[in-house]
Amino acid sequence: MCFDHRARPPIAPIAGGATDARDLTLTSADGTKFMAYAARATNPTGAGMVVLPDVRGLHQYYKELVLRFAENGVDAIALDYFGRTDSSNDRGESFDWMPHVMQTKDAQVQADVAATVAHLRSAEGGNVRALFSVGFCFGGALSFNQAASGLGYAGVIGFYGWPLGLPIPEVDRPRPIDSAAQYKAAVLAIYGEADQGIPPDAIQQFDAALDAAGVEHETHSYANAPHSFFDRQQEQFAEASADSWERVKAFIAKHT
Repeated sequence: MCFDHRARPPIAPIAGGATDARDLTLTSADGTKFMAYAARATNPTGAGMVVLPDVRGLHQYYKELVLRFAENGVDAIALDYFGRTDSSNDRGESFDWMPHVMQTKDAQVQADVAATVAHLRSAEGGNVRALFSVGFCFGGALSFNQAASGLGYAGVIGFYGWPLGLPIPEVDRPRPIDSAAQYKAAVLAIYGEADQGIPPDAIQQFDAALDAAGVEHETHSYANAPHSFFDRQQEQFAEASADSWERVKAFIAKHT
C-alpha cells in the first residue's frame, strides 16, 4: 500500500484560503457512476489538477490534497477507481482494496479520468485552461501516462510512479516506459532513493526513454526517503516533502 490509513499530505493549510469543496458523483462514458471530490480555488490561476490516488481510491488523504491545491489557486478534483466493483463510499481503514484493484481495466479507468477532466473544464469545475495530473504509486504511473492520453495536459506529475510497470502483473495497466514515445506533456517525476520497489536503474531507463522522445521532464530523487515519504507522519522526511511540494507548485506555474 502507498500510505497507511492515518496518512495525510504534509502541507499546511493556508489561513484564509477558503475554497468551495464538495463530494461529487460523476458519470463515465459507459454510464458508470463513481465518486469524486472537488475544490474550487478562491483565486484561480487557470490551472486544474486531476488527483490520481493510490490503490485505496478516494481516501481522505486525497481529499485534503485537493483542498491544498485549491488554496494555492489550482482548481482540483480527485477520483475513485472502483465505481464498477464497489457501491459503497467507504475508503477507510476497513476497505479491502486489493480485490477491486485486480478488477480495474485500463480503458475503464481512463474513461473515468476523461469524465473527471471534462468536469474540470466545465463552468462548474472552473473552466480550467491548463490541465495537470498528479498521482501516487498506482496513480503515479497512471499520471505519467496521462501525457499520452490525448486529453491535452500541460504537465503530468508522478510521486513514486512505477516507470517499468506495477509490481502486480495481473493488473491491466500500460508501462510508462513503453508509452514515453507518445507523451505530449511535460513530466515531473519524484522518487525516494530508499524506495525498494523502484530501483535507480528503473528511473534511469525511464529518463532515457523520455530523453529519446524529446519529452521535457524533471526527475528528483530524495536521499534516504522511502516509498510514500510524502506524508505528515513521516516527520524525518519533512524537508524532502517541503521541497517536492515547492517543485510541484513551480512546475504548475511554469506550464500554466
